[in-house]
Amino acid sequence: MTEDTAPDATPTGPTGPTRAGFVALIGEPNAGKSTLLNRMVGAKVSIVTHKVQTTRARIRGIAIEGASQLVFVDTPGIFRPRRRLDRSMVAAAWGGASDADIVLLLIEAHRGLTPGVQSILAALKENMSGKARVALVINKIDRVKAEVLLALSQSMNEAYPFAHTFMISAERGHGADDLRHWLANEVPLGPWLYPEDQIADLPMRMIAAEITREKLTLRLHEEIPYQLTVETEMWEERKDGSARVDQIIYVARPGHKGIILGKHGETIKAVSQAARAELEEFMGRKIHLFLQVKVRENWLDEAERFREMGLDFRDGDA
Repeated sequence: MTEDTAPDATPTGPTGPTRAGFVALIGEPNAGKSTLLNRMVGAKVSIVTHKVQTTRARIRGIAIEGASQLVFVDTPGIFRPRRRLDRSMVAAAWGGASDADIVLLLIEAHRGLTPGVQSILAALKENMSGKARVALVINKIDRVKAEVLLALSQSMNEAYPFAHTFMISAERGHGADDLRHWLANEVPLGPWLYPEDQIADLPMRMIAAEITREKLTLRLHEEIPYQLTVETEMWEERKDGSARVDQIIYVARPGHKGIILGKHGETIKAVSQAARAELEEFMGRKIHLFLQVKVRENWLDEAERFREMGLDFRDGDA
């Protein structure tokens, strides 16, 4: 084959050369990363609650924009770790950033340049030099006035050389289209990494466990959500097209079991109904969900529990 007849090495789609890349979302807990991920994908693939630190593992959501496939990595919030689980979550966040083609740093407009954000900026300078491009995303812009936004944007860009700055409301969708279009033009040329109709790369067993954990987090108070984990023990496909899903809720203290069960089993029943309804909507078919609660006082020190969450079992500092 001569040079004149050699095919173009860049794959092409209906609208031109294809692009694909990983986009990592980093920031403090509750900055809106999961909300933005779900907004970009157009479906709920990551837990969203009012409580901080609900995202534990790196969750990938997949979006198509023109000829570009954007693989968003929703990372745990970056904070000062205290426990082994905290260290593993923060390590997962920085691991997602270092593996990405583009990093989006989300900050909250009304909170501004917090000590936590300053720590992230310092770590970006240390960890991301010469690696992925980093863009600033100021979220929740509806909470402050324009002059506050402009001053925050200026101070942030003086602190770090961001490739671009976006002002959005992930919850309302303001500015999301501009961000998606920019990302579509910035990810590398190359073939798509996933089938066109795939919106997440987590195993369905893990997605189901995350859905149940979200319903528990929304119903329970204070520290209990941070002291539990959910694992899908069995997934059985049935001939009628439905599936039976058996899950175990592990708690660290005997007293938490009673709280999760609730009076006459009312709490666990409500959680099961809510999780089953969302699973059925997500999968488009009947789901038979069965939940058990077990006490494992040392689950936070068990490597197997961390593997089920998609986290590395870590000692020492993150």
